Amino acid sequence: MSKKIVTFGEIMLRLATPGYQRITQASDFEVTYGGGEANVAVSLANYGFEAYFVTKLPPNEVGEACRNYIRRFGVHTDYINMGGERLGIYFLETGAAQRPSKVVYDRANSAISKVQKGEFDWATTFDGAELFHFTGITPALSDSAAEVTMEAVQAAKSAGVLVSCDLNFRKKLWSPEKANKVMSELMQYVDIAVGNEEDAEKVFGIKAENTDIHAGKLDDSGYREVAQKLVEKFDFQKVAITLRESYSAFDNGWSALLYDGKEFYNSRKYNIHVVDRVGGGDSFCGGLLYGLLSGMDNQTALNFAVAASCLKHSIPGDFNLVSKAEVENLMSGDGSGRVQR
Repeated sequence: MSKKIVTFGEIMLRLATPGYQRITQASDFEVTYGGGEANVAVSLANYGFEAYFVTKLPPNEVGEACRNYIRRFGVHTDYINMGGERLGIYFLETGAAQRPSKVVYDRANSAISKVQKGEFDWATTFDGAELFHFTGITPALSDSAAEVTMEAVQAAKSAGVLVSCDLNFRKKLWSPEKANKVMSELMQYVDIAVGNEEDAEKVFGIKAENTDIHAGKLDDSGYREVAQKLVEKFDFQKVAITLRESYSAFDNGWSALLYDGKEFYNSRKYNIHVVDRVGGGDSFCGGLLYGLLSGMDNQTALNFAVAASCLKHSIPGDFNLVSKAEVENLMSGDGSGRVQR
């Protein structure tokens, strides 16, 4: 039985330099669209869920192109509002070897950042829904966007809908102090939280001990303690933490852990050769939510999420365009990359 999932946030026009060119040398850009919550919706649609993405897009050709692009991948756009003046843009420069990837934002005054309470009919949106997903990016866009996010989570809870959040701290959007204040209030309504090795520290001041991500040192026991503290502080049902070991822009170690308040679960670690890492965390969220909502046990859901996000790193663009069967194939141990005939 297909499940209705609702995600809410900003989607942007993505302009990426061809190959590994720098922005300063590029004479053209590759056009796609992407954003945290839209990326999750696409993953869930690929796995067979009824995924709905809620946002606000400008009523012009760019907004229409964006809405049509999402539809191509099976995401429902029934609840998108058309209004405002512009779509946010981000420029992507893909890193290589020891040069990291770089993102430049041009998103000020985007349509979604100007959204106001009362613009969305949340009661209708959540009718029949199983889960609502948002990220820490959305409330960071503006005070009004934060108010609408609060309106959404409260409506979700009133409708008996499960709520998930990817913490996704973005220092270019707000300060740790502002993030702590706003996100702490939103977390009261969250059941499933996802973060990376930095989010809990930057947003809530909860730091993993014996760990230095910049030196490539990840201590599993430190992140178990972080997960425990998050559950104690906010009474989450589950907390997942993705663990990225960045050896270079090309090569990463990728794994995750999950805590349900009683037991810890660790995934397999994949050594991945990166084609495009943007959207990697979102693909993990999509895989985890699919696993949990489709009845997988915690360990299997975690394994599915990490395998799904491992595959995403091989796909250009924000979206994880893989099937459930492809993820399960990797989970079963076939990661050879041999041609399938």
